[in-house]
Amino acid sequence: MTDILIGLDTGISNKIGNNAQSVCANEIWQALSLKQPVILQDGAQFGSCFAVSELAACSIGAVASAITNLKKETNLSKSIETATVDQRLANLWFQQSIYPIDWELPPIWDTIAGDYQTKDGWIKLHTNLERHRAAALSALGVANNRNDVEVAIKHWQTNELETAIVSEGGVAAAMRSQQQWQQHAQGKAVASEPLIHWGKSSSAKFDFAPSSPTQPLRGLRVLDLTRVLAGPVATRTLAGLGADVLRIDPPGWDEPFVVPDITLGKRCAYLDLNNSKDRDQFEELLENAHILIHGYRPGALDNLDYDQNTRQKISPSLIELSLSAYGWSGPWAKRRGFDSLVQMSSGIADAGMYAYKQNKPTPLPVQALDHATGYLLAAAAIRLLTNALSGKGLGYAKLSLARTAELLKNSTQTKNNPQALNGLHKKTPTKADFQTHQEQTPWGKANRLRSPFTIQGTEIIWNYPANKLGTSSAQWSKNQGY
Repeated sequence: MTDILIGLDTGISNKIGNNAQSVCANEIWQALSLKQPVILQDGAQFGSCFAVSELAACSIGAVASAITNLKKETNLSKSIETATVDQRLANLWFQQSIYPIDWELPPIWDTIAGDYQTKDGWIKLHTNLERHRAAALSALGVANNRNDVEVAIKHWQTNELETAIVSEGGVAAAMRSQQQWQQHAQGKAVASEPLIHWGKSSSAKFDFAPSSPTQPLRGLRVLDLTRVLAGPVATRTLAGLGADVLRIDPPGWDEPFVVPDITLGKRCAYLDLNNSKDRDQFEELLENAHILIHGYRPGALDNLDYDQNTRQKISPSLIELSLSAYGWSGPWAKRRGFDSLVQMSSGIADAGMYAYKQNKPTPLPVQALDHATGYLLAAAAIRLLTNALSGKGLGYAKLSLARTAELLKNSTQTKNNPQALNGLHKKTPTKADFQTHQEQTPWGKANRLRSPFTIQGTEIIWNYPANKLGTSSAQWSKNQGY
């Protein structure tokens, strides 16, 4: 195994893109103003025409670099600590982190979701949520039967069906080529956006002081208003570094196919923000939070009467991060979306189809846009925290899956490395990849992967096992040791 450096103006591996310098690493390090490179323990690469493994290593490495910088600037460490990313484990975490023992994870997709051929191309339906499935069926005028859906879709033009489903409140994406996306109004808007939007929010006093060298985020209260999948990855990562993460969902909400994976280290509560008592409780949580991370589509919190000005009045010393699917400008800025849909829209699935000589959409081997954006969100949160602790004021950051897709598309593998397509597609963990103890979850015992990164003098541990949504009280922990 060869150790190499990733970071600003460092080489990466000639197995990853064959770049003298990593485009992916440079853009991430510049966007986050990171100073410290990270050691990458080289490993097998995902098979793709895009450098998926490089994105995994760089986005996870950004978290490690941000933490070493925070510890240095807050005197939790007297010297720069060595941070390392394990490429093998990074690949595995981009697949899933939990492996059940004598039970099974629910299927990721419902029976209607998937790719369908239209009159003139391909479209993906995302129907895991009941209301999204109902919207798609309503637009098509058919019952909840996959064969009926398939027959109906063959009579539609792709763009017309996409518009019809979205107009009904559903989510779908026509498959576009990279050139078509570049010419599309939303593609142009996303390409003009920065990887991370930064902004100043307040000069109020920030009341968190890190005190644990081994878990530098211990005592940091993170209010988590995120759902599948990037936002929960971010808050799961912060929890592993000591943060007290409290996730809030409306009563009855569930994501059974990902909850065992992404609730690790968190407490999860239900609140109905249409109920006055629950609103009071939510506002108390917000007032005492240090960081708010929300992944609702732009404008959703405004519709609940919690716009940015209101949030800031409730909690003047709040650091805030937000996530969208299709970016923060352009005609699709408020459009619902998921990783698999953004891959279709932005040309990734089309590029994979031609690279692999397939006759159907060929997406990335993992949901890399979700996972990478999640780690970038976590790194951005740490940078904002470091700025606040260093007297540089409070701020906010905004990221999107579509902009992360642009980052990935700039990191192609096949141009200088045609063997990249023959890399791994799914990787099976071995016993050595798991933590030494089994995790006891409500669904049964499970093995959990070891952290994909390590930092000298820092413990990356999760203080709670994965749990079901709505099983905790909507209160901040009174015990800083949680």
